[in-house]
Amino acid sequence: MRPNEDTYRHKGLRRKLVDTIRSKGITDEKVLEAIGNIPRHFFLDSAFDEKAYEDRAFPIGEGQTISQPYTVAYQTQLLEVKNFDKVLEIGTGSAYQATVLATVGAQVYTIERQKKLFDHNKVFAFLKKFHTIKFFYGDGFEGLPTYAPFDKVIITAAAPHVPEKLIQQLKPGGMMVIPLGAGEVQQMKRITKLENDVLKEEVFDNFSFVPMKEGKKG
Repeated sequence: MRPNEDTYRHKGLRRKLVDTIRSKGITDEKVLEAIGNIPRHFFLDSAFDEKAYEDRAFPIGEGQTISQPYTVAYQTQLLEVKNFDKVLEIGTGSAYQATVLATVGAQVYTIERQKKLFDHNKVFAFLKKFHTIKFFYGDGFEGLPTYAPFDKVIITAAAPHVPEKLIQQLKPGGMMVIPLGAGEVQQMKRITKLENDVLKEEVFDNFSFVPMKEGKKG
């Protein structure tokens, strides 16, 4: 069962969490404010209530995790979200990352390949507050060509390669943040699509994500 009460204690724990991720190098105040405002314990079973504000990942079922808050903040900061940016997210998972993106001003289009997680989010009452998030059940490697082009793309699973169809769905000047690599550890990369489809690649820190898989899982 998911909790639905946000107490002063929870808010205090969130302030400590914000201090922790700030100390690790997150400087974007909009991102820090979003982490400070979103009740992460709502996204976890009530058994995790005491631990929800530790800076670490937790299992959410179907072999997936709710990402470490630092990782969520890191990817969001790299994405440089501006108000009303149209952002494609690959891997909805718990929807925590999607709510952070929406809180910093993005119009979020998020894809989940696991039907159980997608269905779970459909009945998650807290998400009804976020009118700028649209949820889709589908294959992340395919993206959402009907809704393209996007200003930004964020991939929240370990991609074995840069998905060509997602690059095609980026606007010129658009950016993709992607943890790249098929092994235990991935390099976080930011790819900017320049004029004439030239790609500029920047390499950042190493992370460890669950693998990005093709197809849908019912």
